Amino acid sequence: MSRFSEKLRLIFRDESLRKKIFFILGILAVSRLFAIIPIPGIDVSRLQSFFANSEFLNLLNLFSGGGLSNLSIVMLGVGPYITASIIMQLMTVMVPRLKALYQEEGDAGRRRFAQYSRLLTVPLAAIQGYAFLKLLQGQGILPALPLNVFLVDILVIVAGSMLLMWLGELITEFGVGNGVSLIIFAGIVVSLPTVISQLIFTFDPAQLPIYIIGLAVTLLVTFGVVVVTEAERPIPITYAKQVRSGGQTTGGLSTYLPLRVNQAGVIPIIFALSILLFPQMIFQFLSQSSVLIVANISNLILGLLANNWFYTSAYFVLVFLFTYFYTAVTFDPDSVATNLQKSGAFVPGVRPGPATSEHIARILTRLTLVGALFLGTIAILPLILRSVTGIQALAIGGTALLIVVSVVLDLTKKINAQVSVREY
Repeated sequence: MSRFSEKLRLIFRDESLRKKIFFILGILAVSRLFAIIPIPGIDVSRLQSFFANSEFLNLLNLFSGGGLSNLSIVMLGVGPYITASIIMQLMTVMVPRLKALYQEEGDAGRRRFAQYSRLLTVPLAAIQGYAFLKLLQGQGILPALPLNVFLVDILVIVAGSMLLMWLGELITEFGVGNGVSLIIFAGIVVSLPTVISQLIFTFDPAQLPIYIIGLAVTLLVTFGVVVVTEAERPIPITYAKQVRSGGQTTGGLSTYLPLRVNQAGVIPIIFALSILLFPQMIFQFLSQSSVLIVANISNLILGLLANNWFYTSAYFVLVFLFTYFYTAVTFDPDSVATNLQKSGAFVPGVRPGPATSEHIARILTRLTLVGALFLGTIAILPLILRSVTGIQALAIGGTALLIVVSVVLDLTKKINAQVSVREY
């Protein structure tokens, strides 16, 4: 505790670090202010009922920083930017030029790559904004709008997403940590008082054992998230000795290549949500069709998606598969093995080149299995608890917990690094 208090004093005593922290708090306060300014003409009671019955929208509301639940001017949050970033990373597999830009051209290449992601955010935000407004109009939450008003609302939604993206990049550049993650983190933390008050008002003494078990599971899940987020498998690496002119010997050092258990982070959960959400939105539109067979088929599929056990199973399988897919996209064992061979490094007991690539891929496959099972379990945990207990308020937001813990760990590491620099 004394060590913690000493570091806390050092943080606020250092003018540069103190300014960065207050800058982050100021930007987050501005983002929360935008999140409570709603689009006019909303039926609030129907909106709350619509969100209460949709696990999809509640999870998307998480990534919008809470702005979607009251249809604020930043209702999409940083979701379009995250989606654009994911699409751009997937494009590196199909477009070698983009792969070279992202991986081989240094900071200048990554800046251009980020600029392409920003440009892609604009059409994605427009498409998502249009889809949500049409969906909400179909549910009677928004009235029928004239074309000019409808276009202005879409323009406001797109501008709100771009504004939040810009605020997140300001935090990344002038603050500490990843700005986009911190904006999502702030939205989750702000929703905690509402969840706690809901638990208090719906408290039933007869269900006290369930609440105690729920608290224990929450602590266990938090511990598991910390362990898996920090866990890594070190692969030993040795640099070959080289004799240069004058008899000077270099190399011979031993280090390791860290492979994280959860290489993909929360990206597979976002992928799975997209796959489950957009078909539902399409069939919501088709269910209102005047063609009877189209409406019947759409209602049948919507009923299947509304089945909790089907949704839970599909959600788990998609998260599991996307974890492998995204890990394969972002981590290339062949490239790692090639770079090790070029730098005169090797894995002890393994031949350089293809054998090293196969060795790393084999270890990565086993690690990804653990990470995929973990992410899938975290994603469906709230659904399982709601089904078993029947208490809507007693739901561990596994995805929210994963984001919160990951952001806190990352922020703590970066602040500690800056504190260490100032100490020494």
